[in-house]
Amino acid sequence: MSILGSLNWDDIFIVPWFKEPSTSTAIAAGAGGIVVLGALAVLVLLTVKGWWKPLYKEWITSLDHKKIGVIYIVLAAIMLIRGVLEAVVMRAQQVAPAPGFLSVEHHAELFSTHGTIMIFFVAMPLLIGLINVVMPLQIGARDMEFPFMNAISLWLSVGGAALVMASLVIGKFETGGWTAYPPYTGAQLSPNEGVDYWIWSLMLTGIGTTLSGINFAVTIYKQRAPGMTLMKMPIFAWTTLCTAILMIFAMMPLAVCSLMLALDRHAGFHFFTADAGGNMMNFANLFWLFGHPEVYILILPAFGVFSHVIPTFSGKKLYGYTSLVWATIAIAVLSFTVWVHHFFTMGQTAHLNAIFGIATITIGVPTGVKVYNWMLTMWRGKLRFSTAMLFSAGFMFTFVIGGITGVMLANPVISFAAHNSLFLVAHFHNMLIPGLLFGMFAGINYWFPLCFGFRLDEKWGVRSFWCWMIGFYLTFMPLYAIGLMGAPRRMAFFTDPAYMPWLIISMIGALTVLAGLTCQVIQMYVSVKNREDLMVPAGDPWDGRGLEWSLGCPVPEHDFTTIPHITSREPWVDAKASGLRVMEPTEFVDIELPKNTGMGFWVAMVATVGAFGMIFQMWWLAALCWVGMWVLVLVRSYNTDWEHHISAQELRADYERHKHVVETTPKVSLDDEFTSKNRGLIMDMEEAV
Repeated sequence: MSILGSLNWDDIFIVPWFKEPSTSTAIAAGAGGIVVLGALAVLVLLTVKGWWKPLYKEWITSLDHKKIGVIYIVLAAIMLIRGVLEAVVMRAQQVAPAPGFLSVEHHAELFSTHGTIMIFFVAMPLLIGLINVVMPLQIGARDMEFPFMNAISLWLSVGGAALVMASLVIGKFETGGWTAYPPYTGAQLSPNEGVDYWIWSLMLTGIGTTLSGINFAVTIYKQRAPGMTLMKMPIFAWTTLCTAILMIFAMMPLAVCSLMLALDRHAGFHFFTADAGGNMMNFANLFWLFGHPEVYILILPAFGVFSHVIPTFSGKKLYGYTSLVWATIAIAVLSFTVWVHHFFTMGQTAHLNAIFGIATITIGVPTGVKVYNWMLTMWRGKLRFSTAMLFSAGFMFTFVIGGITGVMLANPVISFAAHNSLFLVAHFHNMLIPGLLFGMFAGINYWFPLCFGFRLDEKWGVRSFWCWMIGFYLTFMPLYAIGLMGAPRRMAFFTDPAYMPWLIISMIGALTVLAGLTCQVIQMYVSVKNREDLMVPAGDPWDGRGLEWSLGCPVPEHDFTTIPHITSREPWVDAKASGLRVMEPTEFVDIELPKNTGMGFWVAMVATVGAFGMIFQMWWLAALCWVGMWVLVLVRSYNTDWEHHISAQELRADYERHKHVVETTPKVSLDDEFTSKNRGLIMDMEEAV
């Protein structure tokens, strides 16, 4: 084997098009070209603008939880653009005259990358990023418990995403779906590098996610402000805690089955080789032992977002706090008891199917409790339909439709008939788009000022909501219909003319979703351009209820000048009710914050290069990177100069500055909430309903 392992000229993205020109190879070459040109454009822009140094010193090396969270969200946004574009191409392929303009293999590659990207490199970075930004602020912490580990988690996720993007340029991704079931992903049926891209990109991000889960849980256990008992924590902190526990335990089965698959492919093992004593069902069991808790890893943080957005824009206290806490815990526990419903069709006994069907139906009960609590929070409230509130309201009734179809599929008999149909595809998109994406969009619009000091433009935000909402219904409701008509999933093309009207509507919906994504890009551009009019230096632009809104916008690196003492579930609401416009300070003391370091970035990048070596069987490169990664870790371990000092005098001066800004900022009414008059909306509490 050569020094380049299995890598050869045919793996370069443009070579297949030269050798076999077709629409399919042209699209693949074009996608690879966009990645290459996009990367070059970014490099040129950074060089021309002179942004390399500030990018590295202020962002890449930062251990500030807020900046790390922002980078996670930027990563998710980049991958979301690719994921949505792939979805549009797949919709177009299915409305084109059979056999379409893509090869069957290319279509299979698209739905594999689409699913992998949307779950692991859009949904996960979005929720981890939002948790990073918000959770420490809500519990009165100055940072994560393990800031350096937080940076490694981030850059491992970036490395995994980079491998998925690299598959557009060098080689191909796998064609066995985002679940990568053997034998489709075994060495015999998939001898090329595609499955290895899947294995090692997920291995990197999986390790990063597990470390994030540990970090979140320990931060909540150890860093809560004095007086903040568990039952005084905000609901978002509760959903984060439960999500963190799921991350810690659920990511391990995915790592194990991925590693077993790699050993099957390259080391002569036979874990999943049926004719050599293996059992393919072991892969399905391990994968879904991760995969169903993963659904609630994605959903629970969004539930936490809604539990803050809805009370804020209803002008009311959250209804049923205690029941929401116990419902969250119940969902987290039950999420480990339902994984077998993902393979009701694979031959286990009727008794086992019945048990897991009942467990699946049961998990809908605590979810229903949450929906009723949110509705009762809105009841007789003074509703203000901001972008965040629109996404929250749109979530509620759309998610309920997905939940009803989920309860239907929890019946093993119905599942047997509908499992391999587009009905199932419609169902899980019905859960994840309103459940996860709408929640994250609401959270980003709601908490954006904390990081950058200005609000996002509401006009373009509302337009994005309506495009996403209408696009979702147009895209996926037709799939319910033709799924019940018998249309199977994973098909590159259809020949039944009865499906075509529905597929055309679905195509229109996909384009509408793309328009919604475009509106969000425009929203960001317009907001940055008009940021002076959208600035909220006094903080609290929504008359918020959480502790995070007491800090001003943007929140300083150290978060809190003094750590507050907590006496209730809503200390900021209590402070405003007593006439205060800033939280009363406790004792000003000197503090230490971690210094910026690029070591987390370099450790992760060396690991990524090593993973690339594993993908193309360059074992020497993989071994070299393995050693190099641990050398870097050891170098970091012997570095004792890793903190910088902030004096009590500096903290006092920062507090006085914030207090002066707040006291000199005029109050505005709710009618002016979305106008340039809002420089930090601070209302008298008796004005709220």
